[in-house]
Amino acid sequence: MSNQGFHDTIVALATPNGVGAIAVVRVSGEDAIKITASLFQGKDLNTQKGYTIHFGKITEGERVIDEVLVSLFRAPHSYTGENSVEISCHGSPMIAGEILKALVRAGARPAAAGEFTRRAFLNGKLDLAQAEAVADLIHSENESARITALQQMKGGFSKILSELRDELISFASLIELELDFSEEDVEFARRDDLIAMIRKILDFIVPLIDSFDRGNVIREGVRTVIAGKPNAGKSTLLNALLKEEKAIVSEIAGTTRDVIEDVVHMEGITLRFLDTAGLRETSDPVEAIGVSRSVEQMKKANLILYLVDLSLAEVNHVSQELDAIRSYGVPVIPVGNKMDLASEDVKRALDDSGFILISAKAQLNLDLLRSKIMSLFQNLTLRPDELVITNVRHYSGLLQTKDALERVMESLEQKISGDLLAQDIRQALHHLGELTGSITTEDLLDQIFSRFCIGK
Repeated sequence: MSNQGFHDTIVALATPNGVGAIAVVRVSGEDAIKITASLFQGKDLNTQKGYTIHFGKITEGERVIDEVLVSLFRAPHSYTGENSVEISCHGSPMIAGEILKALVRAGARPAAAGEFTRRAFLNGKLDLAQAEAVADLIHSENESARITALQQMKGGFSKILSELRDELISFASLIELELDFSEEDVEFARRDDLIAMIRKILDFIVPLIDSFDRGNVIREGVRTVIAGKPNAGKSTLLNALLKEEKAIVSEIAGTTRDVIEDVVHMEGITLRFLDTAGLRETSDPVEAIGVSRSVEQMKKANLILYLVDLSLAEVNHVSQELDAIRSYGVPVIPVGNKMDLASEDVKRALDDSGFILISAKAQLNLDLLRSKIMSLFQNLTLRPDELVITNVRHYSGLLQTKDALERVMESLEQKISGDLLAQDIRQALHHLGELTGSITTEDLLDQIFSRFCIGK
C-alpha cells in the first residue's frame, strides 16, 4: 500500500467479529471527529476536548442505529497521531456493520490491514520495531511472548540501537570528511575511538543474535513431536495432554496418516504438539508418506516424545530405535505407555533407562511427564527486563549489521583506505536504520503491516 492515501479518514472494526457485549469501531484521520459528529446525536463533538467520552446515539437521517459511547482523541495525542474516535456500540455484528457503512457514506473509507499502526509509525508515534511488537502482542500465546512484545513496544532494543546508530553516524561523518581532504593526509576520526565504538555495538547486538533461537521458540511455541510405533498410544497421549478429543483413536494400526497439530499452554510456555504417523515399515503408499513426514517433523522439532507400548516392548529393539531418534540432535523424552499392562521386568528395564512410565488412557503419571517437559524449557521464562529477539527480520538485520561492522574492524586492522572503510560503515548504518525504521521502503512497510489485523 502506498503512503499517498494516508491523508484519508479511515474506519474499521477494532474488536473481533462475532456477537459480544460491545463492539468498538475505530476512526482515524483529519476528519475523524467531523465525520463522526455528523452522525452523532448528543453533544457537538466538534467542540469537545480530547480524552473525553460522550454518550449519545448514532443516527443516519431519521434512523437511529444504536446508543453508543464515543471516545475522542485529538491530534497528536492519539495512537495514530491523528484525530481519532472510538465508538463503543452494542456487540451485534449487524449494529457494528451498520455503523461502519454509515461512516463510509459520511466520508470515511475502510482501513487496510495494519493501517492504524502504520499511521502511528509514519507519524512518529512508534518506530518500526515497536510497531511490529504491536502485532506480536496481539498474537502472543503465553506469558513470555507477552513480556517480550511489551518490552519491544516500550522501545526495547530499538531505542538503544538508535542511540548507537547516532554515535556511529558521528564517526561516519568524520570519515566522509577525511575523504574530502584525502590529498592532505589528515585524520579527523580517531581510529581507536572508532574501534571502541564498534566493539560497543557488537557487545550489544551479538547477545541479541544469540537470543533468536530461544526467542523464536518463545514466540512460535515448542514444536513437540509424539513419535513411536503404530498403536503405541500417541493419539491417546495427545488427547490426554490436550484434555480433549482431537486425534482419531483406533485399534487399527496406521490410522494417523498425517500430522495433527494442537496447542497446550503449560506454566506460561506454549507447546505445539504434533501427533504423527506411526514409525514402521509399510507397503501402503499413503501411510508411507505419513511415516516420511513423521521423520521430517522430528528433525525440525524442539522436543520429541518417544512413546513405547510397554505391553509389547522388546527392550533391545526399543534401545536401537531410541538411539536412531537421538541421532537427529533434538531433545528426546522417552515415555513408556500402558504401564498398567506391562510386565515388571520390562517396566524395570525401561525405568532404569530413563523412561517415564505412564498410562495415557488411565491418566497415570501425566503430571510427571509434564514436569519433565517443563524442566527442559525453564529458560523460556523471561525476566521483565530481559531482551530477546523473536522476529526473523530483526535477526537478519542484526546479522547483516554484525557482518558489516566486522568488515570495518578488519579494514581498520589492515589500514584499508578511508573510502572502503566508509562504504562498510554506510552498510552498517543502513542495516541498523532498517531495523528501527529510519530507513524504509514501501515494499518493506507493505510486508510488515499486511500481517496485522484490520482495525489495528
